[in-house]
Amino acid sequence: MTNIGNSIRPVPDTNALLQSARFFTTAAEMRQLPDSEWPEVAFVGRSNAGKSTAINVLCGQRRLAFSSKTPGRTQHINLFAVGLGSETVGLLADLPGYGYASVPLATKQRWERFIALYLAERRQLAGLVLIADSRQGLTALDWTLLGYFAPSGLPVHVLLTKADKLSRNQQLRQAQSVRDDLQRNGARAGLLAPTSVQLFSATARMGLEEASQLIEGWLLAPPRPV
Repeated sequence: MTNIGNSIRPVPDTNALLQSARFFTTAAEMRQLPDSEWPEVAFVGRSNAGKSTAINVLCGQRRLAFSSKTPGRTQHINLFAVGLGSETVGLLADLPGYGYASVPLATKQRWERFIALYLAERRQLAGLVLIADSRQGLTALDWTLLGYFAPSGLPVHVLLTKADKLSRNQQLRQAQSVRDDLQRNGARAGLLAPTSVQLFSATARMGLEEASQLIEGWLLAPPRPV
């Protein structure tokens, strides 16, 4: 694989649309978000679950999504445009990591409200990619976030990251455990839309093709009726 600056040449396990991702804008509150008609796919996850790494490897770039040196300090939604040539067809939204306690409570509450409002009210959303450490499964905070998103009626895809740290049997057990958890507790959280789960590893390049095809499908799907 050959590096060109900060990017990596496209490889067969990721698609050209995601490879085209480039920084678009950043927002610290709802009014700063662009009023566009492009569909958005949101990426969310606990701090240290590997969200930035997953975005970077899916887009074939090293520093598209930045990891803060202090987990949980990023307070903005960063948007990346995708589209071949000069045409933009959609946006990827990198939401602040959640669950890290070493910040002032008022600051933490402010950006958690921002995340909740974005997930509940952003009409451009096409789907949610929830990043979860495969060794932990879904935590109470993940379920809180899914509760914010549930009223949208949009699909959720869970990426179980760092799967290379588990044996094959452990991987299969963890993936099935998360599927069972979603089936058992999804309705209680108001989550009635389709959900899917897959194993993922940026290090081992596991699950890249499956994830990139699903995200591309969301971005290119016909708009929802208003």
